Amino acid sequence: MVKKYILSLFIIIVTIPGFTQELNCRVQIVSQSIQGTNKRVFDALQTAAFEFMNNRKWTNNVFSNEERIECNILINLTNKSNDEYSGTMQIQSSRPVFNTSYKSPLLNYKDNNFKITFNEQDIIVFNENSFTSNLASILAYYAYIIIGLDYDSFSLEGGTEMFQKAEAIVNNAQNSNAKGWKAFESTKNRYWLVQALLDNTYLPLRHCIYEYHRLGLDVMSSKVEEGRTKIAESFKQLREVHREKPNSFLMQVFFDAKADEIVNIFSESMTDEASRVYSILKEVNNANTSKYRSIISTQ
Repeated sequence: MVKKYILSLFIIIVTIPGFTQELNCRVQIVSQSIQGTNKRVFDALQTAAFEFMNNRKWTNNVFSNEERIECNILINLTNKSNDEYSGTMQIQSSRPVFNTSYKSPLLNYKDNNFKITFNEQDIIVFNENSFTSNLASILAYYAYIIIGLDYDSFSLEGGTEMFQKAEAIVNNAQNSNAKGWKAFESTKNRYWLVQALLDNTYLPLRHCIYEYHRLGLDVMSSKVEEGRTKIAESFKQLREVHREKPNSFLMQVFFDAKADEIVNIFSESMTDEASRVYSILKEVNNANTSKYRSIISTQ
């Protein structure tokens, strides 16, 4: 992981031919709810989505094979009409923790607006400057979100360019009939996710992501107390966001990925630290208070 840390610390962007793509993405299609359809179309969709995510070069940055970003996509198809399919898409991603085999979750998000048109012979074609298909746009959008969150965890505001690319996909989709791209449809969709990631109001949350991972988790392999203290301090920035935007969508997305890990990290912390962390978490993520209570119950 040395090259990746050098990249993040000095923010050097270079292009070297021969290096691999950014994503190591596993794709699974679940289609049990759809009866009477030739299953080859689902195999074709899985293969097409896998190749699209893994074979495309999404950035100009250098990645070696072992540095590829680990992610998973689970598409659960529940309805079919001719060659149109709808359902949900679960997106997960993680990043390695320095000097360990542990992978820390960055994203665990379920998109309920998954609706595509697909035929067995189709090839997924994506154009950064136009809307070609809903399938291509959804996959590309989450590719950039995944990479952007990874970059944010390695360098301060490192994912901004990737989030801007995701925003461009949203803008290109405004004239389509597909759901999930427009502000008025919902307060929790693709539009609002990337808007929040680029909104200065949420910069403290993005700074928390960096400090939590780069200055906290990556330090814990050699200095457990120091790393854990830095993670605890980073939560103050979450409180800052919460008081400005209570119960925000982006905060929910953050804790959907991190809540269980946070409990594991602080279950062995000192009493004073555990109490401070619990107090902040109870305020900013009340929905998971029962989980966080175990942090102080083990003291």
